[in-house]
Amino acid sequence: MNGRERRIYLDHNASAPLLPEARDAAVAALALANPSSTHREGRDARGALEEARRSVARLVGGTDEKVPAEAVVFTSGATEAAAQLLSPRWLIDGEATRLAGLAVIETDHPATREGGSFEPGRVTRLPVDREGLVRLDALAEWAAKLDDAGPALLAFSRANSETGVIQPLAAIREAIAGRPIRLVLDAAQVAGRLPIDLDATGADAVILSGHKIGAMKGVGAFALKSLATRPYALLRGGGQERGMRPGTEALPAIASFGAAAEVVLARLGGAVSQLQDRRDFLEGQIAARLPEAVVLGKGAERLPNTLAVAHPAVRAETAQIALDLEGLAVSAGSACSSGKVGQSHVAAAMAAAGLAIDPALGAIRVSFGSETDEAALERFAAAYERLARRATARAGSAKAA
Repeated sequence: MNGRERRIYLDHNASAPLLPEARDAAVAALALANPSSTHREGRDARGALEEARRSVARLVGGTDEKVPAEAVVFTSGATEAAAQLLSPRWLIDGEATRLAGLAVIETDHPATREGGSFEPGRVTRLPVDREGLVRLDALAEWAAKLDDAGPALLAFSRANSETGVIQPLAAIREAIAGRPIRLVLDAAQVAGRLPIDLDATGADAVILSGHKIGAMKGVGAFALKSLATRPYALLRGGGQERGMRPGTEALPAIASFGAAAEVVLARLGGAVSQLQDRRDFLEGQIAARLPEAVVLGKGAERLPNTLAVAHPAVRAETAQIALDLEGLAVSAGSACSSGKVGQSHVAAAMAAAGLAIDPALGAIRVSFGSETDEAALERFAAAYERLARRATARAGSAKAA
């Protein structure tokens, strides 16, 4: 890396940079009291908490802001929110109900893919096609078996964290229509990048993550379509979050979440097309430089800021290190699991369905924000090309020997 070259951060799907507005909101909240206290200082803290709640509710309320603030429950992150929602114990229309089973998608984030607190034998992992889209025939087959088993839960990532592939929500809803199925969407990667309308999704709940949109780490939330249909509390304790998440709220983190929600909502209109133009620019750069490279999910709708690319001579984990040395921060998979040795379950599932990649080599994920310009993306493409050319030459030499 040239010492004069700036580092370029291309790993927004792991964590977006902290927004100045979110930092300022967190600092201001550090001096506030316990929001459950009834004195003036406590009421001031409660005001900050509820202001943040209203902002996060707007994040999932669509253009009409239909989601009431009380539908938002703050947690320590999206993983905790998923753990609470992926439970067989729910209130459905106010009545205690035990859900018969859970279906997730094979390529989901581990927070949903691992099945929450359902017994392993009651968790079905639905296969995907070569683009990473859920197999609707498998979904319909699972749903058809529920008539005698009772109500069940379908939970999946609205957009895949590694490839950006967006699942076909309308087709999924059609496949389960008329069945006793509750729906939970993990929208952690979608928030701030595409509009979210909880009511229009048909979901009973959506999962959100603060640090994915530029808030502090350690805060997330879930938003409910109806307070009468919800999971039981995961923890026991006080009555915070209307009894659904006991424990004193992490007010600085929550305040940063609210501030970040307001910022990304204000930017959303113009950001989507800008991000997609830059993703398409990068994809064009890769295709021109390395026609043998494969973009994962290329034939599917994807997040506008995400591109995952595999090359037949490049091992993703090695490439990540090499690119880091060149000043480029990218990922070789989900940050929640990329520190572990082993292939990406996402790449493996897509390869098993016919995508022409070697899952053992993996893929490099590039994810960026509105501040990322074409020069930064071109620098990545050039570095990735150099790396791939060297790897191809080494492979050729080894074969000749």
